[in-house]
Amino acid sequence: MEKKNRTVERKYEVRNSFLRITLAFLSVLLQTLWLLLYFTFLNARYPWINALTTVFGVTLALTVYMQRRPSSIKMSWIIVMLAMPVFGVFFYLWNSLGYAAINMKRRYARIDREIHEYLPENEDILSALEETDRGLANQARYITKFSHYPVWTNTDVVYHADTTDALEDLKAELRKAEVFIFMEYYAIEDSRAFAGIHEILKAKAAEGVLVRIFYDDLGSVGFINPVFQKKMEEDGIECRIFNPVIPLINLFMNNRDHRKITVIDGRVAFTGGYNLADEYFHMTEPYGYWKDSGVKITGDAVRSMTVTFFENWYALRKNGGEKVEEEYLPESTYEAKEQGFVQPYADQPMDRELVGENVYMNIITGAREYCWFVTPYLIITDEMASALALAARRGVDVRIIIPRIPDKKVIFRVTKSFCPRLVQAGVKIYEYTPGFSHAKMCIADGEIAVCGTINLDYRSLYHHFENGVVLYRMSAVGEIYRDFEKMFEESRESSADYRRSRRRPSLRFRDTMLRLVSPLL
Repeated sequence: MEKKNRTVERKYEVRNSFLRITLAFLSVLLQTLWLLLYFTFLNARYPWINALTTVFGVTLALTVYMQRRPSSIKMSWIIVMLAMPVFGVFFYLWNSLGYAAINMKRRYARIDREIHEYLPENEDILSALEETDRGLANQARYITKFSHYPVWTNTDVVYHADTTDALEDLKAELRKAEVFIFMEYYAIEDSRAFAGIHEILKAKAAEGVLVRIFYDDLGSVGFINPVFQKKMEEDGIECRIFNPVIPLINLFMNNRDHRKITVIDGRVAFTGGYNLADEYFHMTEPYGYWKDSGVKITGDAVRSMTVTFFENWYALRKNGGEKVEEEYLPESTYEAKEQGFVQPYADQPMDRELVGENVYMNIITGAREYCWFVTPYLIITDEMASALALAARRGVDVRIIIPRIPDKKVIFRVTKSFCPRLVQAGVKIYEYTPGFSHAKMCIADGEIAVCGTINLDYRSLYHHFENGVVLYRMSAVGEIYRDFEKMFEESRESSADYRRSRRRPSLRFRDTMLRLVSPLL
């Protein structure tokens, strides 16, 4: 296989970036080993310290047990802390209680209070949806109440089943920009796909259009080097880096910006599963056909996408001096071509509300005829697994599409460990045979669908900043349905294989151990 066909995770063409992430990893590893050896030595030298560590570990385990977390996550942490008190306690505190993380929670709470003031409650639209379907309205009401993102009408949606079409549509809309362009992506690759976008952004900045772009440092580390930001700024493009990888200083490193958003003039917005890198647009195909999807929304609902962009953009300034720029939240004058309800929303790990997971859970529990998912990774809590299993047992057609060809072999093995239990309950597992399925979508009963950035895995549901769009009775729901049908035709149903694997005790034990450690990955 040629070098140009390497995956996102294996592309280290930018030597400086690779060196930086390697040094960061080694620094964290060495510091962790030093602390472990130090405390292990103290425990062996002074018995009272060993007893104190054990008591502290048990106390912390009980504290974890009392937290509002899914049982599978709590169980994994408790077992690690009781089996290896020194390592378990240190690892848990490093992940959960860093001063930087506490500071970030306060900062996000303040920022969210400010930006959510610019989102209307749209109670009249919610009431109209309620008259149409009470179950759909209950979903919309939950999102409005706990993430503060309202449901909208007067919005048109275009579904992109192929990312090549999405890229061309995106560039066409960028060329029309007159006031501002905001772009937020987990990964940007300074290569062919982005080159065409960069050319447009540079030209628009020269015309006086405000162009802002920012990316996650870890997500883009194998794609670009530190001079990328300087190059953007030289071209008149405001550029920021989300959550720089600074080992031992930045304890916020575990929380990444996994969102994918473009907003243009407050009139049109794009989101979906694809990053701005070559493999997402079939310019390289390291693992066969890379399946992804996205949506373009035009109209009133774009305001929610702009507010979502503001959240992380403002959070990157430590002094908190930036104010909400109302001039970039214009009143919509758009007249939609169809009737329907659209609800862009965002989820973030700095609060206690698991919006991303709960939106999926509400769809599963509310499904009457069918509920279908496509996800690159399937690493879920016992609660979600039980919800999927119960839906299948009550007669709902529950199907999940996962990749046939993985991008990460270890994570793929963990994904497969969750399948036998689901299959036993009647859930159908399909493996996408043309290549790697990176899309993150679900659909139920032909009435509701979600397209966005949220995988069915712990990192998306608990650790990352994510976003999605819920569609209620829109024509795009039908397009997503037809795309699912096409994916099923191209996939292989592997339910029988997973059902047989449950008969082998060795495989059951291996899968159990993988599921046990999966919340810690």
